[in-house]
Amino acid sequence: MNKLIATLLTGLFATSVFAQATNTTTTTAPTTGMSSGASTTLETPASKADIKADAKAEKADAKADEKAAKADAKAQKKIAKADAKAKKDKAEASVDAAEKKADAQSK
Repeated sequence: MNKLIATLLTGLFATSVFAQATNTTTTTAPTTGMSSGASTTLETPASKADIKADAKAEKADAKADEKAAKADAKAQKKIAKADAKAKKDKAEASVDAAEKKADAQSK
């Protein structure tokens, strides 16, 4: 369940970053009757606020990704620990069964 929530939150942050991306408008300058075949494009510069907002969004996204990665690592560690415990319990049960079988045969 935690993995699912982490994945959904990561997707939410990723889509919000793309939704807030700045749009650069390009316009072509009108050409006169004799054109050289090259058109000029003008881009509007991004304002300082837009640049700061983009940097802040990227930082938040990186932080969210790092948090999700830590959560995934923690979950993997828990799974590995549970698997090790299950193997140990299975081995102990196998030894106990072998001892009971040996006791039954010796009687």
